[in-house]
Amino acid sequence: MTFGEEWGWGASVDECRKMYDAFVKEGGNFIDTANRYTEGTSEKIIGDLICHDRENIVLATKYSLKMKQGDPNWSGNHRKNMVQSLHHSLKRLKTDYIDLYYVHAWDFTTGVDEVLRSLDDAVRQGKILHIGISDTPAWLVSQMNTIAELRGWTSFAGLQVEYSLVERTPERELLPMARAFDMAVLPWSPLGSGVLTENFPAGNIRRRRELKRGAEDCPNGI
Repeated sequence: MTFGEEWGWGASVDECRKMYDAFVKEGGNFIDTANRYTEGTSEKIIGDLICHDRENIVLATKYSLKMKQGDPNWSGNHRKNMVQSLHHSLKRLKTDYIDLYYVHAWDFTTGVDEVLRSLDDAVRQGKILHIGISDTPAWLVSQMNTIAELRGWTSFAGLQVEYSLVERTPERELLPMARAFDMAVLPWSPLGSGVLTENFPAGNIRRRRELKRGAEDCPNGI
């Protein structure tokens, strides 16, 4: 998310290269991004970084969030947005397939059958190896994985949620659900928007709320 400077903050290409080299040197091999991050620049930078080492990298990216202002064909969970988002992500990432492809957020509009069948078609085409889902209610994920199992479609293998010592809501339903369906859990914001670092006094909840409001105002909504 911080690869690229289009949003007024983030890392330059040179800094991204340094981070990637240090990451790989220490044995890192899993990279998570999204088509929306820094207007697609994040994927472009990552594509350049991994192009000579693709087989050793487990690559995850996402779709759902708007890529063109005011055009419903370029946002949401529907088949058209998924097909064209995947197409452009593959081009930016300079790869033939995505190891883990996420629904970035639930749009509460597209039907579950359309989402599941669209993703399953991409898996059968060899463009995706596994599918994941992010920031979606547990009851919806449970419904979709049950439908997928009954119909022989690809089930969600990964779940991404905000989870940290200051955001433990997933422990109520999402984490037990992931355990029941044998889904890998990938937390985002594990440092609580910086609250758990030395940059902010312990217990500064007001600052955390301000940071969360700022994140919600970030130009990457559905």
